[in-house]
This record gives sequence, structure tokens and C-alpha cells, in this order.
Amino acid sequence: MRQQNMDRDWTLTARTLSEALPYLQRYSGAIVVVKFGGNAMGGVEEMADFARDVVLMRQVGLNPVVVHGGGPMINDLLKRLGIESTFVRGKRVTDKATVEVVEMVLTGLVNKRIVQAIMDEGGRAVGLSGKDDDLIVCEADDPELGFVGRPIEMNVQVLRDLFAAGIIPVIAPVATGMDPNETFNVNGDTAAGAIAGALKADRLLLLTDVPGVKNAEGQVMTQLTPENVRDMIADGTIAGGMIPKVETALKAIEEGVRAVVILDGRLPNATLLELFTDHGAGSIIRSSAPRVTPRGP
Repeated sequence: MRQQNMDRDWTLTARTLSEALPYLQRYSGAIVVVKFGGNAMGGVEEMADFARDVVLMRQVGLNPVVVHGGGPMINDLLKRLGIESTFVRGKRVTDKATVEVVEMVLTGLVNKRIVQAIMDEGGRAVGLSGKDDDLIVCEADDPELGFVGRPIEMNVQVLRDLFAAGIIPVIAPVATGMDPNETFNVNGDTAAGAIAGALKADRLLLLTDVPGVKNAEGQVMTQLTPENVRDMIADGTIAGGMIPKVETALKAIEEGVRAVVILDGRLPNATLLELFTDHGAGSIIRSSAPRVTPRGP
């Protein structure tokens, strides 16, 4: 009777699982840092889908780390509090009042929402900020930006301890300074790159709301080297908000991360497509790529 009820969808599911085996074996024990951007979070269903993918990664032997942003939520609360928010070169100018709001939103509202979503899908997760156990210690990135931090010290042993316990770390990009009374707002991509570099992660996945790095014709480039990226920045092909992401990628690779992928977090199961299939889901940047090819408009 069970055999009679087996339709094509179940057969495809079984085949997909079988075809994923080489990828599961390849990534067993690997560290994968995922930057989950505020613009990629979507609604309740999208959050649940992302959490389910992260739980699956942990279940099949990977060590995922989630580093999140929360810009839209910060903007909303600042507006309600009547605190004006300004930006310089794409980074939020962060005074004392603003950094208090940033810390409240990121370490409270957003962080715990992601932790709960992972727990709801059967995983184990712990929410942290860069302040916990001095995970991220910063100095001021630029006096013009106020309390915006640049990581100068990383202490990732707490993350390795959580891996050993089977727990998924979820990290808010808020950090301490050399003066322990200081609090810094850290760009989410920057924090994710610094954590990935300190862990020598196998992959850094930067989830965003665009398909990836595009060439001059508007096609997404699936394979890139650091040299390709630098050339595309120099000739203006890579511009605007994509520049900080690729700069994070280049620095992470210099610090020992094997590859960085910039991919569209709005795509269902984007992380699983990238890790466990030949299809991929965005632009992969690594020290040596076999080819540079476009994928779609």
C-alpha cells in the first residue's frame, strides 16, 4: 500500500537526498558563517524557512554560525523615538543615543527572534553579541561615524565551545571597545567576515536582497577571484552597496576563509542550494576559481 501511494514527488525527494551525499560528506565538520541581513529576513514564513535550513546544516554535521543585521528594524525604532539617522559612505552615523537603540534592537528583538525560530525548528541555539566573552573588540572605524566599530581583536573560543555542545551561535554585531564601557555598532557584513576569518571558516555566506555580483551587462557572475573583483571595482562595474560586501569577502579570504558567496537570501533554501548542489545560488569568490561565467540576467 505504501508503494502504491509513492508518487513522483517522493521519488524526487529521495533522489535529491541521494545526490546530496557527496556534498554532505565534503562539508562534514566544516564551519559555515552565514550573514543574515535585515533586508533578507522577510516575514514569519521566510524566517522559519531560514531557521529550518540552518538546523538541517547542523543536523548533517556542519557547524553553522549566524551573524545578523537589522537595519530596517533599527530605522523603525529610531523613527518612532524621533532620533534622526544619517549615513556617511553607506554606514550609519552612530551617536550615544543611536548606539543604545542599535544594541537594544539587535541584541534583544532581532537576535532572540532568530534564536526562537531555530528552536521552533528543533535546533539548539544561543544568542550572543560581540560583547559576550569579548568575542569582538573594536576601535572606532572613523571619527566622523561616531560609535561605529572596526574589529581589532577576535576571541572565538566561545563559538568553538558551542560547536562542541551541538549549539548554533546567533550573533548580534554589537561590540565592546578597548575601554569596556564603550559600545560599538559594527556593520553586519564586517562582523561576519571578521568572525569567519578568526574561525578560518570553510564558507562565508553573505545573504542579501540581490542575486549576486553582476558584470557590466547585468549578468550575475558565478565564479570570481579576488583579482576579478578588484578589476570590477576599479572600472566601476562593482559600485554602491556591493563594494562593502566584496571588500568583506576579500579580507575574509586573506584571513583564511576558503570561499565567500554573495547570494540572494530571498531565494527559498538559498544556503542549501549553495552548499549541497552543483547549481549554486550566487557569486562565489575564492583565491582561485576555475572559470568566470555569467548566470542569467
